[in-house]
Amino acid sequence: MHEAEEARQLVASLCAYLEDLQETGIDGLAYAEPAPVTGTVRLNGSDTSPTASVQAAPVEQENLDQVRLDLGECARCSLSGTRTNLVFGIGNPAARLVFVGEAPGRDEDLQGEPFVGEAGQLLTKIISAMQFRRSDVYICNILKCRPPGNRNPQPEEIEQCQPFLLRQLGAVNPEAIVCLGTFAAQTLLQTKEPISKLRGRFHDYHGIPLMPTFHPAFLLRNPAMKREVWEDMQKVMRLLNIELKK
Repeated sequence: MHEAEEARQLVASLCAYLEDLQETGIDGLAYAEPAPVTGTVRLNGSDTSPTASVQAAPVEQENLDQVRLDLGECARCSLSGTRTNLVFGIGNPAARLVFVGEAPGRDEDLQGEPFVGEAGQLLTKIISAMQFRRSDVYICNILKCRPPGNRNPQPEEIEQCQPFLLRQLGAVNPEAIVCLGTFAAQTLLQTKEPISKLRGRFHDYHGIPLMPTFHPAFLLRNPAMKREVWEDMQKVMRLLNIELKK
């Protein structure tokens, strides 16, 4: 009975894990040749030989290169017809901290890299104040293509891009996530709450602490709000055990 209960629990755990993977858009798992595990195995109430082996296929974590390959030269929504470059993401593939923005702007569309314009320069200063280099963190957006005229993302555009964002986050598996602006926070937290109510406290994203805060572009128009963002980032630093400079 003990072995049967262990088997039941194992199957239940695997089913729950596979359901989580399906939510991120992963339809299959890579297979690697497993090493044999030897020992006595009980099947249908009978013991096999002590030399019999049981093989279990280990799960290989997806990496960013695989996600980018699947994304390809994406034409899943109309934004593909107006973009100059697809903007996937940049930074450390094993970063402790991930920043998620809204969508590429004009400079990002031209260079194919997230947060390289004026708002990106401000983000780089924020990252530096947190005692990171830009190359230490990972930076990406909800959308991979620039909306015309920098308009807000449309629901159908978010729907097409979201599975790839979730896979990016799963591949990096950071210790913390910072959502920059309303659309990033609302998309990952599946809420309609405004950023002004979401910021300032951690939320749970599949076991990862997530801190929503104002977008750097908003800070350029409202510099007085930089104090609130710095308060949010100090909370992230404490979570990551980074000592605050006096």
